[in-house]
Amino acid sequence: MRLRRSGVEPTPDVFAAVMATGILSIAGRHHGYGLISDTLGVLASAGLVFLVILVATTAVGRRRMSRWDLTNPDVTLRLFTFVAACAVIDTRLQSNVWVLRGLGAVGLCSWLVLIGLTARNMMARRWTTLRDHAHGAWELGSVGTSGLAIVIARAAYHTGHRWWLAVAVAVWVAAIVIYGLMTWLILWRVVNERQDRDGFEPDTWILMGGMAIATLAGDDIHALAPDWLAGPVRTVTVMTWLVATLWIPPLMYFGLHRISRRPNMLHFAGVWWAFVFPLGMYSAASYAMAAETGHRSLSTVSLVFFWDALAAWLVVVVAGLLLLGRALLHRANRDARRP
Repeated sequence: MRLRRSGVEPTPDVFAAVMATGILSIAGRHHGYGLISDTLGVLASAGLVFLVILVATTAVGRRRMSRWDLTNPDVTLRLFTFVAACAVIDTRLQSNVWVLRGLGAVGLCSWLVLIGLTARNMMARRWTTLRDHAHGAWELGSVGTSGLAIVIARAAYHTGHRWWLAVAVAVWVAAIVIYGLMTWLILWRVVNERQDRDGFEPDTWILMGGMAIATLAGDDIHALAPDWLAGPVRTVTVMTWLVATLWIPPLMYFGLHRISRRPNMLHFAGVWWAFVFPLGMYSAASYAMAAETGHRSLSTVSLVFFWDALAAWLVVVVAGLLLLGRALLHRANRDARRP
């Protein structure tokens, strides 16, 4: 979200902050940090409500929001952060059946609208045009779809209507297909433009986060799957976790190299939430894999990534608050100088 002196205009991926905070709350609960988990859960829930109100009032107060062109696939794909945010909060508060149903319905309806708009927008463009504009945030379409699969699987468990399991599997497969398509476009762009090591942005980490949340969705589906389906689901789940893991070393290398060459990129920007979320999601996915496979070492991996994600979350929050404070101070000084 960009703070403007004339007001605040949220960007389409503004709900990434809720995603990052919510998944950290879930990861904290996994490791028994009740106070941290509850605090982050409250912040994420309040943040979702606040951002929905902000977006709604901004849309009503302006005839046109300059950054929200719904004919642009980049906009509709980044709007999947809302679907993912609903899914994360829904998972965190799943013990409340009304929250489960309400947020689940909102997430499903939003997903149906966004998937239709995105398909229309992408089909209206040439593949080369899509390639030239593809970047890490385009994986949010897969992230939101995997989040929806988790919500549907949890609904099947809590309601006892196991026919929802078939829907969850179909949505999960769709998420993996979307991930493959977007990854192909991103890598095609990298090869075509011969991007050097400075071409990687923080949102490139969603390449890892997309597979991590697919792992979490697969774990939820595996818990409900009949014997004939459980084996294939487990195989795919292990593969998605391995792919997420294999993304980490190159992303770390290219990220550190970029920071060493361009230290000014560490200035606060909303895109850094796209870095925090994958770390938290990998922690949650590794914890699920530890429970599913019985490898206790993965619990340690999960714990390490939880603390890494929490540290990154704190840095981004503090940097954002400092930026907001400076902007408000600048505005106050400007107003004081006026006659």
